[in-house]
Order: sequence, then C-alpha cells, then structure tokens
Amino acid sequence: MHKKLSRKTKIVYGFGDLGFSLTTTIIGAYFLFFLTDVVGIQPAVAGIAILAGRTWDYLNDPLIGHLSDRTRSRWGRRRPFLLFGAIPFALAFMLMWYRPAYESQAALAVYYSLAYVLFDAAATFVYMPYYALTPELTDDYDERTSLTSYRMFFSIFGSLLAFTVPMMIVGTFSPESAARVLIMAVIFGTASALPLWLVFLNTREQEAFISQEKPKLIASLKAALKNRPFVFGAVIYLLTWVCMDILQTTLLFFIKYVLGMEGQSEILMALIFVTAIAALPFWEYVSRKMNKRLAYAFGIGFWAVVQIILITVGPSVSAGLVYFLCVMAGIGVGAAHVLPWSIIPDAIEWDEYQTGERHEGIFYSLITLMQKIASSIAIPLVGVLLEVTHYQANSTIQPDSAVFGIRMLVGPIPAIFLTIGIIFALKYPLDRTQFTALVDELQIRREKA
Repeated sequence: MHKKLSRKTKIVYGFGDLGFSLTTTIIGAYFLFFLTDVVGIQPAVAGIAILAGRTWDYLNDPLIGHLSDRTRSRWGRRRPFLLFGAIPFALAFMLMWYRPAYESQAALAVYYSLAYVLFDAAATFVYMPYYALTPELTDDYDERTSLTSYRMFFSIFGSLLAFTVPMMIVGTFSPESAARVLIMAVIFGTASALPLWLVFLNTREQEAFISQEKPKLIASLKAALKNRPFVFGAVIYLLTWVCMDILQTTLLFFIKYVLGMEGQSEILMALIFVTAIAALPFWEYVSRKMNKRLAYAFGIGFWAVVQIILITVGPSVSAGLVYFLCVMAGIGVGAAHVLPWSIIPDAIEWDEYQTGERHEGIFYSLITLMQKIASSIAIPLVGVLLEVTHYQANSTIQPDSAVFGIRMLVGPIPAIFLTIGIIFALKYPLDRTQFTALVDELQIRREKA
C-alpha cells in the first residue's frame, strides 16, 4: 500500500525548507553585491573567495549524509540533526555578513572564504538530513511530487522574501550600509532556524528504516554511482541549479544596468516568484498527466525560451512588457523548483531493489553537493565575467562591454545549461509504471523478511 500523506504533514515538512531558501537565496542574490559594493573587494577576488569557500566544503556533504544514514536514536536517523543544528546554522549565516575592520584585499578574501566554509558546514548538518526525509515519508510516485510541491511553495516564498525584504532593511548596498546588512543577517538567520524545530516536532521516521543495518561509506558511494536513475537525476539537478544560481546572482545587475529599473526591483522579483508559486499546482498536474521527465522537458524548455527573449529588452522597452516577461519567467522557475527535486527520491527504491539497503543520506548528500558545485560554478563565473567585461562597481552607467556581459549571463549561458538538462531528462530511465512495479516488489520482500 503506497503511503498517502495528510495535508498537515505536507505543510509542516514543506515549511522546513523556508529557512534554507531564505539563506541560500540571500547569499546567491546579494553576497557578491555585498562583497563588491559594501566591503569593497574587487569582483574577481570576491569570486575567487566564494569559490575557495565552496570548494573546501565539498567533503561535508557525503560525510554528514553517511553519518545520518548510520545514526540510530530515539528520534530517528534524520531528526536529531534538525534539533541540534538549528542554532549553529543561524549563527554561521550571521558571520557571513559581518564587515571586519580589514583593509587588505587578501585578508578580506580569507575572512569571507572561512565564513563561507563555516556556514556551509553548519547548513549541511541540517538541510541534508531534512532533504533525506522525503523518500522516508512516502513511497508513492505522485505523492512525492505533491510533497515536493508543498516544499517548493515555501522555498519559492522564501526566495520572494529574500529578494525583497533585505532591500527594505538595507536600502542601497554601499559602504555606509554595513551595519544595516548585519541587522538583516541577524533577522533572517534567526527566522531560518525556527522552522527546523517545527519539522523535528511534527514528523516521524519509519521504524523499518531505523532498524536497518548501518551501511558502510564506500558501499554507499558505490551504490550511488551504480544507480542509473540517480546519476541522471543528479545531472539534471546540477544543470538546472547552475542556471538558477547564475540568474540569482545576475538579476540585480540586470535590473539596474540593463533595464534601468532598480527602483522597481522588488516588483519585478515579486512577479517572478509569486507566479512561480502559482504555477506549482500546474506543474504537479502536468507531472501526473505525463510523467516527471516529460513535465521537466516541457517546463524547462519554456523557461529557456523566455530567458533568450529577455536579452532583447532594454531601458526603451515598456514596463508592461517587462512585467509580462517576468510572469512568463516565473512559470518556468516554478517548474525548475519542483520537478528536479521530485525526480530524485525515486532512485532510493531503485537502490533498495538492487542492493537490499537504503542510502538516503548519502544520496541526498550528493545532491546537496551538486547544489554547491552549481554555486561554485555560477557565482565565480559571474564575478569573473563582470571583471573581464570591465564592470564598474557603484557606477551609474556601465560600459557597453559590461552590459553585454550581463545580457549573456541572463540569456544564452543559462539556456545552454537548460537545454543539456532537457536531453538528460528525456533519457531518464525510470517512469511511473516501472517505479510502481518496483515499489510493489519491495513491499513483498519486506513482508517476507
């Protein structure tokens, strides 16, 4: 019997993603801007500092994932991490937005690299076990898409808050706003920790999985690499989120220097993310009527076309047309949020069918690692391209080369990543019928055992 979830369970679990969305979106949207325009670090140096911080942190994910797979406690395998990791997660986020009294570019780069490492370690400790709860709460093909849709509602809502409220607190990103930036970080760091405790108190893990034998690290990694649906899903996720991170990092630059609409940035971001939230039920419906891979190809293809169209607009284009394109982009953003995440959990049953074990922690740790790799590619790419095209921080008017570079980051470059993702989605090797038959066979095995 495939487990159906109550609406309360879906809402509570989905709410847990709010804090992760707030912190990662704020970092993606504002951190490079903060380093260049508030702290005063050169764009290329800032990009290198971020790259160093994220790359150093790659080992955290599989280690924490494996640790949660092997954890046995009265609270389960995943939930203890939510209980004890919430406060360090909040404090580490705050440290990223503190402006130390250094003048040296090298000293500042070292500080922010270390702050990034500390934050990613604390974040991994809580969000990786949280993600690994998804396949443990239900084994139903469509119910997982529904659960992911609830989570993505709070994820996109968090992105909407993160793109708008910080600007209300900070005002303009300039050296004089350093204190307001830190206040913003304290507010959002605190708000990001609280949902984790709510999830801890209101979800339960399945006893059958808690009682399984503790897996070995090397065996878990081998199982992931041999799992064809997981490998395809991970590549799809990576390509989608490289694109998402590029756009998050570039969006403020595009609004300010290409559209000349900095005063309406909150409106434009709200249009994108409110539309993305409204589109979630549509993409869940499309996934049920088709399957996840075809829904991904349709939704992401639509989004890629919209991004290409966006590079043709400029200050002379009417505000109404810009608003319309933001709505269209929001529809694609909704697909990008829900569909890659809904594909990933199905690989867990494939793994159990092939190995007789479950490695949710290591699998999801590799997915969160993909997200960090995406940021490590996207954010430094933006910083270096801005440097190469002669971007001038805090300048009212940018040279044509910088404007061209920003256009490339919004249109052709994301479209290339999205197109490759569609190719992998069309070749994804596990559809609804195959997955349902696999789950039924696993239930028979468990009953016999």
